[in-house]
Amino acid sequence: MNAFKKLVLELGPLVVFFLANGRYGILTGTLIFMAATAIAFAVSYGLDRKIPVMPLISGIFVLVLGGLTVLLANDVFIKLKPTIVNVCFAGILFFGLKTGRLYAKLVFEAALNLTDRGWLLLTRAWIGFFLFLAVANEIVWRTMSTDTWVKFKVFGVMPMTVLFSLALLPTIIKHNLPTATPVEPSKENP
Repeated sequence: MNAFKKLVLELGPLVVFFLANGRYGILTGTLIFMAATAIAFAVSYGLDRKIPVMPLISGIFVLVLGGLTVLLANDVFIKLKPTIVNVCFAGILFFGLKTGRLYAKLVFEAALNLTDRGWLLLTRAWIGFFLFLAVANEIVWRTMSTDTWVKFKVFGVMPMTVLFSLALLPTIIKHNLPTATPVEPSKENP
């Protein structure tokens, strides 16, 4: 799946949530968010015959906590979703470090070819960033309006994630392994 389609499928439900929340409020917005997430799953699977791991985990939490939000008419559940997901991601990466597995490598090795030290540094950085996002979410939803929280989710978290990823480029470049170039067979004259 090309990068643009992947971006649309991952960000689309969030943008739909932002628009629906602004127009209909958090409960209806959450219901529409859940529907958009399910549609994104179906389209992603239809195009690629799989759903990427991180959006899948996040989407499951959207469906479960969004369902609780709508069922119990309590927006706390959907507001806790980013905190829970980010703590889970940090915890999974931390568990991997402690058990000698670099889970970031499993997720990103198709896109990156790094030394073990590079994977270790990336893993540690992502653990810290996921914990930062969890704390930031808690501060924003507990101290600001629901509309501000939704705007933070859409217009705060994504730019921070992009900037964080760009800040990792020097580490990625420094620890990048050269890819093997295929050797062409020699052409001998008969």
